[in-house]
Amino acid sequence: MTTTSRPRDLNRQILALAVPAFGALVAEPLFLLADSAIVGHLGTPQLAGVGVAATVVQTVVGLMVFLAYSTTPAVARHLGAGRLAEAVAVGRDGLWVAAGLGVLLSAAGWTLGRPLLELMGARGEVLEHATTYLYWSLPGLTAMLLVLAATGVLRGLQDTRTPLLVAAAGAAANAVLNLVLVHGAGLGVAGAALGTSAVQWTMAGAYLLMLRRLARAHGVGAATSRARLRGHLTVGSWLMLRTLSLRVAILATVLVVTAQGAQNLAAHQLVMTVFNFLAFALDALAIAAQALLGRDMGARDLADPAERRAIRGLVDRLVAWGLGFGVATGLLVGVLVARLGFLLSPDPAVQRLFAAALVVVAVGQPLAAYVFVLDGVLIGAGDARYLAVAGVLNLVVYLPLLGLVAALAGSGTPGLVWLWAAYAGGYLGARALTLGLRARGDAWLEIKAR
Repeated sequence: MTTTSRPRDLNRQILALAVPAFGALVAEPLFLLADSAIVGHLGTPQLAGVGVAATVVQTVVGLMVFLAYSTTPAVARHLGAGRLAEAVAVGRDGLWVAAGLGVLLSAAGWTLGRPLLELMGARGEVLEHATTYLYWSLPGLTAMLLVLAATGVLRGLQDTRTPLLVAAAGAAANAVLNLVLVHGAGLGVAGAALGTSAVQWTMAGAYLLMLRRLARAHGVGAATSRARLRGHLTVGSWLMLRTLSLRVAILATVLVVTAQGAQNLAAHQLVMTVFNFLAFALDALAIAAQALLGRDMGARDLADPAERRAIRGLVDRLVAWGLGFGVATGLLVGVLVARLGFLLSPDPAVQRLFAAALVVVAVGQPLAAYVFVLDGVLIGAGDARYLAVAGVLNLVVYLPLLGLVAALAGSGTPGLVWLWAAYAGGYLGARALTLGLRARGDAWLEIKAR
């Protein structure tokens, strides 16, 4: 079950996992895009309400991404060691955690949802539409978390094609169903949320049927234990702290650019959209790293220096792929995309700001690629605690840099360029340092599988 050391075979395996993973990652935002496009024809208050409520839902789901990231390497390790029944059992544990968290978060949403929307600034008609969308989204929240956990199981089993098919089918069904419910049935904002909830449960049901058949084939029952769930939650809590540190960095960046004025904020949103799209491709490589590294660490005797060298060879190959992609996309973004601001905004000032900041993003792409890949490597190794602590340390470096930008850079082009220099250079640089130092050592190679 080990990954062969031949570069051509390694490349093939990386691509076989990364390309479908990229497709699935791109398909997921289409749910929100479909809701926004369909609701947008109802009116501005409705669209604004959906925007606020969807931000709450997506933030919650984003923080729960550990359900996939903690499951993938654990399943992959048992797969690599030939313990397929235990791999399936670990996946089952992840589904139980997802279900429990989904119920708890849904209950919290019913109680705290409206006050939270008010805290975010929703008022009057916008608040009413936001509340409606949020409440009708809550029935689908548990399904969203089950989909995350099931996706992690399949990735650990070296299958990223099935999540792509499910995500693509779900996105298409969501668009059609929401159109029917919102405009055909006249349910308005509630129809958009209800349609998405129904599709999410359909996707979750499909995954549960697949995994149920797999569990039966390997004699794995539905019951689990507190000890197993506790182990899953321990790793998950560290990964959630890591994710929270990433969210805080993005939120702090938005707060600073907001103070620079509307044009800087608009340009920043466009630049962040490009950056996030590139991040999907880098995330796909990180997912391949999680799956392949987890499998190899389970299959190899890590006490043997030769086997450790084979693991490091895989890491080097993954980093090479990341750096190559970073250089290629950096050139593409810097030379071509930076000139296309007129397609995204009619405001010449926003276009100039977009082009200037995107040059900084282009220069920083190789560094971003290095960070994403090593993040996937350490997640694949199960090094969740280090990632969480490093995430906090990276914020300690980044937040003072943001403070300097806010105090000294001003607004206009200098303000936005220095902001992105702080993020793409300072923050990602801090992450590259903490991840790179860890990857060069041996501690992550000695972490025991769950």
